[in-house]
Amino acid sequence: MPLLFSYGDLQREPVQRSTFGRRLEGESDELVGFELSSVPIDDPEAAARLGKTHHVNARINGNDKSRVPGMVFEVTQAELASADEFERVFAYERVATVLASGREAWVYINESEGRHR
Repeated sequence: MPLLFSYGDLQREPVQRSTFGRRLEGESDELVGFELSSVPIDDPEAAARLGKTHHVNARINGNDKSRVPGMVFEVTQAELASADEFERVFAYERVATVLASGREAWVYINESEGRHR
C-alpha cells in the first residue's frame, strides 16, 4: 500500500473522514530538505469551508538539516486518488519523497512553490 505524508490538513480527522471515509492511523515522521511556507486559498468557498485564508505548504530548500514534521499514513490507491482530488482544489501536486525514516512516501506541495528534486 502507498504511504502518504501529511504536514497539514490531511492530519485532521474531519478532513480524513470527508476525504477517505475513515480516520487514518499514522506515525510521526519528517520531510527532509523542506521548510514551511504559506499559500493563499483562492477559492472563497473552500476558504469558508476550512475556516482559513491560507494553507500551510512545504517548500523545498535543499538543506538536509531542514525538517517539516508530520504524519505518514498507509492508504489505498483509491484513497490516494481521493487525496489528489482534495488537494487539486488548492493547486497542490503529489510528488514522491524520502522521509527522515528512509521510507518512500507521497507528499503534496503547491506547484508554484517548487518541486522535490
